[in-house]
Amino acid sequence: MSADFWAGYISGAVGIIVGNPLDILKTKLQAGTPSTPESFPIAAVTGQTQARKAFPWTSWLRGSAAPILGYGALNALLFVTYNRSLSLLNTGSISSDSPERPAAWSLWTAGALGGLATFFVSAPTELVKCRAQVSSQSSLEVTKALWKQAKLRGLYLGGGVTSLRDAVGYGFYFWSYEFAKRAMTGEEDSQNQQALKVLLCGGLAGVVTWTSIFPLDVLKTRVQTWDLVSRGQASSIANASQPLLSGQPQSAGIRSTAPSRPSTFRIAREAYAAEGVSVFFRGLAICNVRAFIVNAVQWAAYEYLMKQLAR
Repeated sequence: MSADFWAGYISGAVGIIVGNPLDILKTKLQAGTPSTPESFPIAAVTGQTQARKAFPWTSWLRGSAAPILGYGALNALLFVTYNRSLSLLNTGSISSDSPERPAAWSLWTAGALGGLATFFVSAPTELVKCRAQVSSQSSLEVTKALWKQAKLRGLYLGGGVTSLRDAVGYGFYFWSYEFAKRAMTGEEDSQNQQALKVLLCGGLAGVVTWTSIFPLDVLKTRVQTWDLVSRGQASSIANASQPLLSGQPQSAGIRSTAPSRPSTFRIAREAYAAEGVSVFFRGLAICNVRAFIVNAVQWAAYEYLMKQLAR
């Protein structure tokens, strides 16, 4: 396999390990508070003894198994698709200064195509991660429950808004990283200066990306965790009385009184009606702190691995 595949895979896994604790807080803030307080232990960060007992340090890794396995593959697919798309888009292009300095439109388009290409990995990975983070179950238990309720279709709940988020987000991701690098990199920079600038450019790219798509990410989280949070059932993913997907048939002879799953548009409208526009930016500060750290580390790992593998 190509160097960018392995560099993308390893750097993606490293990024998940670094950023998972803050990602848990982001997901919980986006999802909203269920009616079962003990299953939503955000109070752990206050330092209270009781909260620490209910929320051990291992809980900061909750939901990380699926992303470590899935996001490594996702990142590998992302970088391979981006690099190949960028090469094709700039073949014979007259809008670029040079092959090493692609035009802004081609950077964004190649990034968006890379984001779309990750759909088959991104949608189930994000779903399992979010549901594990707002519940007390492991990624494997979440996956089994989703498969039991709706088979393959259940693993792609919220896939539409996830793919839109990824296309827009990764377009800005590669565009912002490349232009930040052009603005900061000098011809006579030392190796340490270059490494520091890669960290800074990667961090800035992460912040730009998440700021641009945060409302979509909030909506994605709400769609994927609606049945857990809406009835305070974060500790019981496999709830037979409430269908995972709208239109899912009930067991023979049993008529459920549980509400059917609303559409993505209805979830967005109800969130806005209940909490105003601020609901779509809840957790943005934590997300941007995480985005800067994770993407600084991830880009540094990617650039380093690409140089080593090229040798």
